[in-house]
Amino acid sequence: MGYNKGSVVGSQPDISLLRFIFTGMVAGGVQYGWALQLSLLTPYVQTLGLPHSLASIMWLCGPIAGFVVGPTVGLWSDRCKSSFGRRRPFILAGCLIICIAVLVIGFSSDIGTALGDTKENCSIYVGPRWKAALIYVVGFWVLDFSNNAVQGPARAMMADLSGKHGYSAGNIIYAGWMAFGNILGYSSGASGGWHKWFPFLLTKSCCEDCANLKGAFLVAVVFLGLCLMVTLFCAKEVPLSELDVEISEENSGFFSVFKAFKNLPAGMPQVLVVTCLTWLAWFPFILYDTDWMGREIYHGDPSGTKAEIDSFNKGVQEGAFGLLLNSILLGISSILLEPMCRKFSTRVVWVIGNFTLFLAMVAITVLSVISTNSYTGSISAAVSGPEGIKIGALAIFTALGFPLAILFSIPFASAAQLAANAGGTNQGLCTGVLNVSIVVPQVIIALGAGPWDALFGKGNIPAFALAAALALVGGFVGFAILPKLSRNSLKSSSFGSMH
Repeated sequence: MGYNKGSVVGSQPDISLLRFIFTGMVAGGVQYGWALQLSLLTPYVQTLGLPHSLASIMWLCGPIAGFVVGPTVGLWSDRCKSSFGRRRPFILAGCLIICIAVLVIGFSSDIGTALGDTKENCSIYVGPRWKAALIYVVGFWVLDFSNNAVQGPARAMMADLSGKHGYSAGNIIYAGWMAFGNILGYSSGASGGWHKWFPFLLTKSCCEDCANLKGAFLVAVVFLGLCLMVTLFCAKEVPLSELDVEISEENSGFFSVFKAFKNLPAGMPQVLVVTCLTWLAWFPFILYDTDWMGREIYHGDPSGTKAEIDSFNKGVQEGAFGLLLNSILLGISSILLEPMCRKFSTRVVWVIGNFTLFLAMVAITVLSVISTNSYTGSISAAVSGPEGIKIGALAIFTALGFPLAILFSIPFASAAQLAANAGGTNQGLCTGVLNVSIVVPQVIIALGAGPWDALFGKGNIPAFALAAALALVGGFVGFAILPKLSRNSLKSSSFGSMH
């Protein structure tokens, strides 16, 4: 791959493939906590009293913050003059905030009790605990905020250091680490044994399910710390002052982020539109995946009787196992994306991913209807069978790993290439702006999913049906407007030697 003279990427020294791989390790640590957030937090907050129709609102503040954090941190990291490098200071600060947020979430029940929630034992009391819910939501928002602050600079750093390995290699490595973090995170979420291995996690206000969440998040802090140290050591960035590149200082203030939108590389608006449509189709599943398993497949209720709560929690654990299978396929698919892009082009691969998502959302909707119609009203019967429906649900969870691998890699590789075509100095900004096209759909789904489901009846079926329609539209729009990048423009000259 050629580089524009004087570009930031071209000014960075080439590093070995092994070191390049370990540079992206922080993605695994961040994704470990994100996987726990996706699989456990929406169901768990409902046990604290937040109703299902409002659970999606919990996701709202993070995207709003991300709308500003992503492009702002990206632009600031482009212009950071620290001797520690341009990206690493933001990665370090963001990871420290993630650790604090994770601890707040894990201990929210205990903090709520200390602030005046019910003193009754959690094994008996099933009512709302509003102070714990408030602490939990605040921690959730801060976690979302800090995730946005880390992932943009981390992806931009992979683009900066990609050198002879190519942008595709950098994004595939990053997606591979995300898959690894997902596998560990969903394994932790699917495990019900944390309270047995660490009995000190059990308290009067934190019973088995709460203790399992607490244990998983404590491990997440340790794992993130390990990944962070490896990344900081391997990614020895060249400071901006030593790079042979000129960075304009006139656009370095906060509001300059919004001015910079008009200077995006050619092709970026189309990438942003298709990314937005794709994430609109994905977020109903991301928000409600394990909740769907607990409600529509196991027919539990987080605010119902003790038996209904147990059934719901069993479904959530099975959903986390499904996400584990999803992540395994995601990791395998990430390896195959680079040769697929060379053969078919990134545009075609992206469109294939959207059509695959469409078929999966249709399958989820149909399976939900079948499961709902076959439910007899017996919780014990719902837990014990029918096995065909549960196997089908796990199969859908697994199959979604392929389009998710595309979503985690192709949009960012396309943005990195378009930024390089325009000079290569605004990798952080382009990655941050791409993040806007992710958080805007999250805001829309967070505001609309609850009322949309309530309009057609309680449950998740309406949201999944809407997701299927959006995925179909996204596929056709992507085929029509995505830029036709050269099949070799994202090629990795040495990454292929790994396979």
